[in-house]
Amino acid sequence: MDDKNDLIISIQRQFPKLSKGQKRIAQFIIEHYDKAAFMTASKMGAQTNVSESTVVRFANSLGFEGYPQLQRSLQDIIKTKLTTVQRVDMDKEYSSDIEVVERIMKSDMDNVRHTIEDIDFHGIEKAVDAIIKAEKIYIIGLRSSKSLADFLGFYLSLILGNVSMVGFGISDIYEQMLRISDKDLLISISFPRYSSRTIEVTQYAKEQGAQVIAITDSAISPIAGIADHYLTAKSSMASFVDSLVAPLSLINALIVAIGMREKKDIKEYFNKLENIWEKYNIYDGHLK
Repeated sequence: MDDKNDLIISIQRQFPKLSKGQKRIAQFIIEHYDKAAFMTASKMGAQTNVSESTVVRFANSLGFEGYPQLQRSLQDIIKTKLTTVQRVDMDKEYSSDIEVVERIMKSDMDNVRHTIEDIDFHGIEKAVDAIIKAEKIYIIGLRSSKSLADFLGFYLSLILGNVSMVGFGISDIYEQMLRISDKDLLISISFPRYSSRTIEVTQYAKEQGAQVIAITDSAISPIAGIADHYLTAKSSMASFVDSLVAPLSLINALIVAIGMREKKDIKEYFNKLENIWEKYNIYDGHLK
């Protein structure tokens, strides 16, 4: 089920076969799918005056293994459509600070777990090959994805040295990419809500003949369709703050994989760095 219409149509088709309680669930989802996407099975049951087991059986009747799969399908529908104000409103479901912390951290754990389950190891290998072979590497990630781009850029610069960060500054983004060619590579990072400028820049790099690696949330992401290779990490929302835990974990793994390929070459370089860091007191050494 790739979009809202597919899921709603499926619910409508099943409606006559549903029990009385399941019909109440179906009606609530059809009318309030944006709220339903962030309700636990227990809360959905309370909202529709049915038992939690009835909610689970409803999800099964739609072809899902369980309620979490139905919930993720609903979240996939709305994650690119919700405004920040709507995201704040959905946080009213939390009854206490403790519940907020527990729910958010569990959601991040789920995102990491699902990322591991869905990871394309062959895609990782192809991405590492392309990064190492590129003459110059450009990295772009805007808005909340900028933190991911900065983390990747910092470590790739230490390992490879041929990295250029692309972003808003004195010069325009396209001026920063003026010399990009078919010998180069762009790593484009974007998660919902997708930055339109990131999509445009990714398309521009592709038109210049550069290879493109996309780091995003799914195969149907706008930049995944442009890229030569794409890596996905789950970023399902549990609040108005974008969840970047799984994407950061994926990027961290990518950096280490590249470092292991370049282990012999970078060992001497890192020894030199350690001497510089010690000479200029870059790090606090009082625990030595």
